[in-house]
Amino acid sequence: MPRKINLLALDPFIGTLYPPPFCDPCLARERTKLGDAAGLTQFGVNLLRLPPGAWSSQRHWHTEEDEFVYVVAGKVVLVTDDGEETLEAGDCAGFKAGEADGHHLQNRSDKDALVLEVGSRIGTDAAHYSDIDMLAPAGGVPAIYTHRDGTPYADISRRR
Repeated sequence: MPRKINLLALDPFIGTLYPPPFCDPCLARERTKLGDAAGLTQFGVNLLRLPPGAWSSQRHWHTEEDEFVYVVAGKVVLVTDDGEETLEAGDCAGFKAGEADGHHLQNRSDKDALVLEVGSRIGTDAAHYSDIDMLAPAGGVPAIYTHRDGTPYADISRRR
């Protein structure tokens, strides 16, 4: 069986499941799930395309999952509690599980950016969103996204 993944045969996930208004800066992002295409179960690998002005996510951190990003093309701004850093093609960054330092990438340039994202897949992981009233509870229970007090957001559907 061939192992080569045909990127052109994969449909990217465009947009986000975030509730309004948190979805707005992420509506144009595109994630192509390379790890899923390879049948990987222990870690995920995504090719993220960020058009000019798009964000990778809301600023967040994970309780149990490590994350790693590698900039393939273009330029992004990494935003963390420590401030901002520019990452260009060939630069990378990692985020250790349980460190409450929210992070995300913003494309402030006038060209698309491509980023390889790698993260562990742990079903008991939860995500905390540093700047907004939102959590992603483990296993999506009681909902994919909740307020910090546990109250679910209204119906979440793919937004683009």
